Amino acid sequence: MFFLSDMLNKKLNLPKPSEALPGRARAIPTTSRHHVLKKPLKGPYPEGFETALFGLGCFWGAERMFWQLEGVWVTAVGYAGGITPNPTHQETCTGLTGHAEAVLVVYDPKIVSYATLLKLFWESHDPTQGMRQGNDVGTTYRSAIYTFGDAQLRAASASRDAYETALRRAGHGRITTEIAAAPEFYFAEGDHQQYLAKNPYGTCNLKGTGIPCTPAAISA
Repeated sequence: MFFLSDMLNKKLNLPKPSEALPGRARAIPTTSRHHVLKKPLKGPYPEGFETALFGLGCFWGAERMFWQLEGVWVTAVGYAGGITPNPTHQETCTGLTGHAEAVLVVYDPKIVSYATLLKLFWESHDPTQGMRQGNDVGTTYRSAIYTFGDAQLRAASASRDAYETALRRAGHGRITTEIAAAPEFYFAEGDHQQYLAKNPYGTCNLKGTGIPCTPAAISA
């Protein structure tokens, strides 16, 4: 019984560097091209395009929402915000790498704005749940926005503050979303890339709160 309790505790708390799994020096093999968009997963990306990085629970369903958005050039799933270099999915799920499941989004800012990506992010999950998302429990499923540059950081922070006000008015708790400068992103294994396109009957527990993120909340 102690063992089960100890494992649950590890999954709900980020590991210290001394507790983290060692990982490896070489990247985990993945696929080279997007299964749906047919673009190169690791680039090169077109000049003038921008990158965003989000964690909102299980990355299968989250990735599908972003690749369906007009103006998104390519997406990929992977691991971000942790300690262990080049982790595997199995290692990440132990909670001993510190990573969140994340979606990398490469987009054309002339077609889709970062504000639109933020709106989709906030409305597609419950950002008040801490180290979980629905029935998916653990640090890997935490809500996170990893930003590229000061403009994204300001926009993400302002949208969080405004959306939290809307959520509290509706009876929800405070937002627990982690917002930080983008760390190293480790591409997940090939079978996880565009998983729900390859496995249309696959399951995903992503569910929003039903509270809209208004344009005013993401106009910063």
